[in-house]
Amino acid sequence: MSRTVADVMATGLVTFAPDMNIHEAIQTLLDKRISGAPVVDETGHLVGVLSKKDCLKIVFSSRYHDDWGGPVRDYMSAPVETLDADLDIVSAAQTFLDSHFRRFPVLRDGRLVGQIRRYDILKALSEHS
Repeated sequence: MSRTVADVMATGLVTFAPDMNIHEAIQTLLDKRISGAPVVDETGHLVGVLSKKDCLKIVFSSRYHDDWGGPVRDYMSAPVETLDADLDIVSAAQTFLDSHFRRFPVLRDGRLVGQIRRYDILKALSEHS
């Protein structure tokens, strides 16, 4: 049986709620030293992603517009490209090759269940070469 995305993905992710304060979200990214995090609603459905790049745009533009803040939903990127948890590793590798993204949120039945990185795919493929 071939390995799937679910077999090698990371779980236990840092996530944000759409109504979380953007200042708190930025501080979490900095404190956890992560490049971004999924934004999920109260039912566990992925509604966006907030990245350091999104946050850098906010902070940079605030140098010219002193007033900034508000909920994560106002700054997150959406819609988000995702991978299905049951996708086989080879197909996932092709998706990475066809994309500029370094990681994808992983969904099962429309709900966030993990994240997979290029590293995870490379490691999985190299272990079975």
